Amino acid sequence: MNNFKQYIKENYQFLLGAVVVGLVLGWLFFGSSSDTPSASEQHIEGHEGHNHESDDPTTWTCSMHPQIKQEKPGDCPICGMDLIPLSEMNAGGDDVDPNEIQLSESAAKLADIQTIWVQKGNPQKSIHMQGKVEADERNVAELTARFGGRIEKLFVNFTGQQVRKGEKLTTIYSPELLAAQRELLEAIGYSETRPGLYQAARNKLKLWDLTDTQIDAIEKSGNPQPYFDVLSPVSGTVSMRNVAAGDYVKEGQALFKLVDLSKLWVMFDAYENDLPWIKNGDEVTYTIQALPGESFTGKVRYIDPFISPKTRAAKVRVELNNSKQRVKPGMFTAGVLNSEVSNEPQLLIPKSSILWTGKRAVVYVKVPNREAPSFLYREITLGPVAGDNYVVTEGLHEGEEIATNGVFKIDAAAQLRGLQSMMNPEGGMSPTGHQHGDMNMGANAQGEHAQFKAAGNCEMCKDRIEKAAKAVNGVFSAHWDAEQQLVHLQYDSKKTNPEKVQQAIANAGHDTEKFKAPDSVYNELPECCLFDRLSYTDQATKSAPKEHAQFNVSGNCEMCKDRIEKAALAVGGVSSAQWDAEQQMVHMQYDPKKTSPDKVQLAIAKAGHDTEQYKAPDAVYNDLPGCCLYREE
Repeated sequence: MNNFKQYIKENYQFLLGAVVVGLVLGWLFFGSSSDTPSASEQHIEGHEGHNHESDDPTTWTCSMHPQIKQEKPGDCPICGMDLIPLSEMNAGGDDVDPNEIQLSESAAKLADIQTIWVQKGNPQKSIHMQGKVEADERNVAELTARFGGRIEKLFVNFTGQQVRKGEKLTTIYSPELLAAQRELLEAIGYSETRPGLYQAARNKLKLWDLTDTQIDAIEKSGNPQPYFDVLSPVSGTVSMRNVAAGDYVKEGQALFKLVDLSKLWVMFDAYENDLPWIKNGDEVTYTIQALPGESFTGKVRYIDPFISPKTRAAKVRVELNNSKQRVKPGMFTAGVLNSEVSNEPQLLIPKSSILWTGKRAVVYVKVPNREAPSFLYREITLGPVAGDNYVVTEGLHEGEEIATNGVFKIDAAAQLRGLQSMMNPEGGMSPTGHQHGDMNMGANAQGEHAQFKAAGNCEMCKDRIEKAAKAVNGVFSAHWDAEQQLVHLQYDSKKTNPEKVQQAIANAGHDTEKFKAPDSVYNELPECCLFDRLSYTDQATKSAPKEHAQFNVSGNCEMCKDRIEKAALAVGGVSSAQWDAEQQMVHMQYDPKKTSPDKVQLAIAKAGHDTEQYKAPDAVYNDLPGCCLYREE
């Protein structure tokens, strides 16, 4: 032990140096290897990393065109935007529907998307009707001459005179009646031997409206009466007098028309879309213009089974007790009927959630269990209108969530992405004014778009025009706008063209821009379809068709329409611009050499209306009239 201590003491400097060298070598070998794997470890980790990447690869897509999917980052081949990881757009897993319209949280807030849950309720509606007071047809009596003669005395001096039942109206002298009385007096002597002759003579006088009392008086007196009094069969008012004293009348000629005004009819006009809500027994509260401050009530007693071809309305009858004669036939009335279409709860959705396109009604249903707002296009079948709501008969279920605000913006996003939308129910990119780069919109599945004028009046015209257009081979869709008198057409340019479609519509009886409907076909149309014919005097000087574009523009009223169209037409190169308030869409014809849809959208935004690409300045928007403030705060 002493020798060991002595050895350390003599060689401590050498041993200390060895320890230091050992520590340095240990750090070099073991410390660096802990941070840097060996070749075998690198191979294993690299292999495991490769397996993990293959199990969960990152897919890159475009936020504007989700149909674009790549395995690596880059630019969208359609619009040139940077691709983003699919996980940022969709957190729904593998059950994502390819037709989902996915919005980021910021986009949903900017579009002010609002939703509600579909619920059942008792649909109620207040139906406002205009009407007029009329006489009760059951209390109208028209007197005619039973025999020919001369008016000796007239007791009705003017139209409107009040008479009572049994009151004398006129006295007639009749040679025919005088001869018939003489026959009766002669037949009295044969009443026992020839009773049939006697009875025939009495019946002849009865046919001329003589009563048994009058006939008995003739027999008793033994002298024929040369004059006969015409008595009133009812109490009422003389509404028509067709004779004067001294006139000669023939058998069957009209003498007087009497009306009992103690009971009247109030005839309301109910439009065809309100008829499902009206039934016999419903109570109507109404006012009469001539009696301000007073209100009347009555029950529906009759609904006309026919619709007037001119007014497109049916008559609804309410009875009125008019014992004091205060109400006169011909007075105007205004009534309200509160009705329930069914006693059972039905699905109800607000009008603002529905997009209309021809015969189709569209809503956007929110997809559950998504981190970001996602919606699906859904076509539904609607029942009657219930105030601010519609009854849904097919297409939705209780508990589903649908968009009620920002619906047009969701639809616009779907159109841009080539998904199912209002104008493209089958999907596929639609040619709109919102364009990215030089992409060719005409080569998509929906074909090309065209619009042209077609004349018409009513819903029957709409059905006829659209049916004629769709019957042409190569037409994908056709929608006729009654207000603008325009047909919007999607077609395959390889199979047809707008001229062929216009010719087909003209052959069906409706004038178009280039073709006049044959007169023989036009004249056979129903009365409500007889539109004002178009003029073709300037057809030879019409210029070549311009290009068409359409894009979304927000607005509310007719003032908005005027402002939007004025701003668009002020841009050089724009030949026509029409704003559809229902679809919130501008349809524009323009010269591509002079302008573009982008410039027009900018001009409209500067006028105070948000478009697809540009938001209106807040200062300009806030100066709009109250009825034009379309943004929902």
